[in-house]
Amino acid sequence: MSREAEVEAMRRAIDLARPGVGRTGDNPSVGCVILGPSGIVGEGATAEGGRPHAEELALAAAGAAARGATALVTLEPCAKRSGAGVSCTDRLIAAGVRRVVIACRDASIFASGEGEARLRDAGVQVEAGWLEAEALPLYAAYRPASNNLNGS
Repeated sequence: MSREAEVEAMRRAIDLARPGVGRTGDNPSVGCVILGPSGIVGEGATAEGGRPHAEELALAAAGAAARGATALVTLEPCAKRSGAGVSCTDRLIAAGVRRVVIACRDASIFASGEGEARLRDAGVQVEAGWLEAEALPLYAAYRPASNNLNGS
């Protein structure tokens, strides 16, 4: 897949996330595109209210085509969930995604570099900062969960 196609796929992920800003509860609005050798095989955006996450929807749409593909995500995938459920990081690993490209890092206690680290530890190639300036406005009002677990 060409770099140009990957940049366009990240722009598509940003476009997918944009309508959800302010409509996803405490979660940020995220866009995810799964790119296979012949083009986009799955895409998704965080659902209204915050669940399901963009990666869940994109991976479900891609199915088996996610194996060996590249996931382009506007925000670092979660490494853990606030409630029950499988993290997006674990879903990407289980799906066999080869590479994850991230626009913006997430300072939330549910990601905070742990998503990136877990992907790398599983052998997934990770790149961050792609089109960050274009994606950052999506998160201007996003206040990630504090790393201070007592809420103060």
